[in-house]
Amino acid sequence: MQISSFGTRRPSRAERWAPSIYFVVGQLGWFACVLSAAHDVPWMGVATAVMLVAIHLARVERPLTEFKLLVSVVAMGAIWESLPVLGGLLAYPNGMILPGAAPYWILSLWALFAAQFNTTFGWLKQRALLASVLGAIAGPMSFRAGAALGAVRFVHPLPAMILLAIGWAILMPLLIVFSRRWDGVH
Repeated sequence: MQISSFGTRRPSRAERWAPSIYFVVGQLGWFACVLSAAHDVPWMGVATAVMLVAIHLARVERPLTEFKLLVSVVAMGAIWESLPVLGGLLAYPNGMILPGAAPYWILSLWALFAAQFNTTFGWLKQRALLASVLGAIAGPMSFRAGAALGAVRFVHPLPAMILLAIGWAILMPLLIVFSRRWDGVH
């Protein structure tokens, strides 16, 4: 952090680029998890995600606080991701440990996603309505992309997309509340 001639705090170059870097790294992690799951080697994506999350936790100001966010988001993701499976709307070709539950590899996606809330998505913290709209659009789009790559299959496409849109419209603002409570980055 640098101090300007007026005594105000200016973010360093690394701080200014951090949201963009986290976004790109998050997308690379998403592709690693989804493509490895689609090719029946989901452990490779999980290993990538674990490494990226470990680097994230090593770099934040308050790793324990940030870890609480990650654990909370992953737990919520485990419950949420299991609902469309239990409802017969989505099917995963591999990575299922418990019948009707989300595959283990998708939980690593949730950890990567959580690591972006206090970095990439920090600008959404005061914009709950926008977060809801973005969730309703981007959530189903992410699943559609995962299906196109072979990591998930829509058993009943229209009901699944509707459920995903509604669920993500609720989840995004809720996740923002979590990220405000457990912000280990700032």
